[in-house]
Amino acid sequence: MTNRLLNALGPEDHGLLTPFMTVVDLEKGRLLYDPGDEIDTVYFPHNTVVSLMTLMRNGAAIESATIGREGALGLMAAAAPRQSLSRAIIQVGGRASRISAAHLHQAWTRSAQLRALVDRHTDALYGHAIQSVACNALHSVEARFCRWLLSCHDRIDNNTVSLTQEFLADMLGVQRTTVTAVAGALQAKGLIRYRRGVVDILDRAGLEAMACECYGAVRRTYERLLPVPFD
Repeated sequence: MTNRLLNALGPEDHGLLTPFMTVVDLEKGRLLYDPGDEIDTVYFPHNTVVSLMTLMRNGAAIESATIGREGALGLMAAAAPRQSLSRAIIQVGGRASRISAAHLHQAWTRSAQLRALVDRHTDALYGHAIQSVACNALHSVEARFCRWLLSCHDRIDNNTVSLTQEFLADMLGVQRTTVTAVAGALQAKGLIRYRRGVVDILDRAGLEAMACECYGAVRRTYERLLPVPFD
């Protein structure tokens, strides 16, 4: 099991979930929730990454947070029925553990440790989202692109990320031509190799030097609130 929230549970608490949990493969681009959808299933990523997208009436969208193996998608539904506030879409394909919200709620009522994890995870995700608000408003596309690549790299098991220009443009809230220009500039500096639909991370330290402060701020929030390392 590579999801760190699940790994943080003791054997007895974990045993409340195991009979109702399955491991699933989630392909890139798969839609899990749209705004207003009932959260009936909770996902604990292993090596997949989920984007939470804020949608506008005119169809524009921008990423407000990402969830990987340090957390879970839909975890707030453990406490009570919830509707999704954003679009949840698979950004990087991989595996995740899946459980119904109803079964998770049953475990939540019986496990103080699980209730504490849900509360801390909710706080960490909220901190992530509000940091993204400031980042999207105040920082350059290049710095935000570096931040995004680093946070994605933290959650997967290799240096190659499969992404389309359209997907990157939606996540960053820019035109595809801007993505091409920024990726080209980072490639010219030797930090990444950018091919059609694929980004290879070549120099992580260089990306960290160019990323905005929000990358470190979000990491510190997760590390402070959750009982396991972020990477």
